[in-house]
Amino acid sequence: MPPNSTLESWPSENADPSGQRDLEALLGDAVLDRDDHENAPAVVIRPDDVQSVLETLRDDAGFDHCSCVTAQQYPDRFETIYHLKSYADPTRKVSVVVPTPIDDPVSGSAEPVFRTADWHEREAYDLVGIEYEGHPDLRRILLPETWQGHPLSRGYDQEQPQVVTLSEHENPIAGDEHDAASETMFLNIGPHHPSTHGVLHVKAVLDGETVVDVKPDIGYIHRCEEQMCQRSTYRHQIMPYPDRWDWVSSGLLNEWAYARAAEDLADIEVPEYAQVVRTMGAELSRLASHFIAIATYALDIVGEFCAAFQYGIRDRELVLDVLEDLTGQRMMFNYFRLGGVAWDLPEPREEFIAGVRDVLESFPTKIEEYHDLLITNEVFQRRCVDTGVLEPDVAKQYGCTGPVARGSGIDYDLRRDDPYGYYPNLEWSVVTEPDGDNYSRLLVRLREIEESAKIVEQCLDLLEDWPDDEREIQSNVPRTLKPEAGAETYRAVEGAKGELGIYIRADGTETPARFKIRSPCFSNLSALPELARGEYVADLVASIGSLDCIMGEVDR
Repeated sequence: MPPNSTLESWPSENADPSGQRDLEALLGDAVLDRDDHENAPAVVIRPDDVQSVLETLRDDAGFDHCSCVTAQQYPDRFETIYHLKSYADPTRKVSVVVPTPIDDPVSGSAEPVFRTADWHEREAYDLVGIEYEGHPDLRRILLPETWQGHPLSRGYDQEQPQVVTLSEHENPIAGDEHDAASETMFLNIGPHHPSTHGVLHVKAVLDGETVVDVKPDIGYIHRCEEQMCQRSTYRHQIMPYPDRWDWVSSGLLNEWAYARAAEDLADIEVPEYAQVVRTMGAELSRLASHFIAIATYALDIVGEFCAAFQYGIRDRELVLDVLEDLTGQRMMFNYFRLGGVAWDLPEPREEFIAGVRDVLESFPTKIEEYHDLLITNEVFQRRCVDTGVLEPDVAKQYGCTGPVARGSGIDYDLRRDDPYGYYPNLEWSVVTEPDGDNYSRLLVRLREIEESAKIVEQCLDLLEDWPDDEREIQSNVPRTLKPEAGAETYRAVEGAKGELGIYIRADGTETPARFKIRSPCFSNLSALPELARGEYVADLVASIGSLDCIMGEVDR
């Protein structure tokens, strides 16, 4: 932040109203009103002031991370909320609220200020119906272009037929197959292809084997997770859903994202013992995620059912064995509860702890094997070193987080920088690599396996020695939760792929009025064109894999 900033003393949270005053002093007449958010100062601005306000907050106050964009409709207005943070200190937060008239939902676009707003605003237009003037490519992103209406708007007719016109089946590259002047060609990759890691469609323009441009096309597995959460109760019905966003591996991390937001909204404290159990389970989920990320990436690069893939699946299975013992399930854990966890460690307790230690003790030797098979592999190096480069400034513009951002040298990790759980009491390090290429992102994940193992080991030491009569797994939470009407919060955790955030607005009932999921994969994947331009087709495949995206979380 510039030394002459009026927000030099900006508070970490909004308990001190001086943050609101400083914000209003900086923005001046652009501020129409205040808004009360649980996690951050919030100001209301005019739709035509979006770019100037966001530029001021970015350049003069250091809010360089647009972490999430939430759109919603009230009876009398539409509203967009830009949730801003600082990469240097993510406890410094501000929400910029932009209301638009119910009969003319048009707002200025934030895309010229934050590139990540490109996809976020397209989603807001697609699902809610807000239009963003100045957006470079305002069209649907999750639903087909022929879709009638906006499903999250209040007047949406759920019974209207969705007729696909004949134009939907036209050749999408008609007239573009060959450009005589530039010798370019159009190539569809996916949506059903192993190298796209799920139902991702990549529209690539090639000049020979060099990538001129790519456009990721998403929405093939959109499952309305946000709307299902809005129809479910806080206390019991929402928690099973997060496991299904990133179903491959990050279940407990996803559950923690919802728990942190709901507990903040309902002012629920979590016992210290339960925090330790949560921290251990979350890091086991991170281990499972990174092992399969490394395994499938080896498959992408080497191009065969290779040893590294088999080793990665082997080690992931060992971690899943532990998580199954802890939670009772192998993938859809449903283990966290608001205020704690469902139950204590399995009995016999000593046997469970010894089993986890055995798994952890095998990791150092296995990490050496991965280094021998991949990191020191000349073929692997030629495929990954200096390919798919993502510069740190570009990564920040796209809102990249997790190993993708840390692989570009961005020292940003919410476990340390916006502390929660038991992380502040443990010894571990945030892993970064400076080069920003495909190789760096793999190195970050390999090194994070070692750090996660350290965290789990320390949690086991604590749990082993914890007095029997102080093992409180849940706080006293009312059977029915009804947060105060109008209460709003955005909270995030450090998922395996990056910042996984949840925005909730309460209306005084036992279900949310608005539930918004900030997927780390969504923002990370939007940066794919920056990684791929100027590279070869084979490097494009390597870049897709290096982002480690799960399409169920991208589309939600």
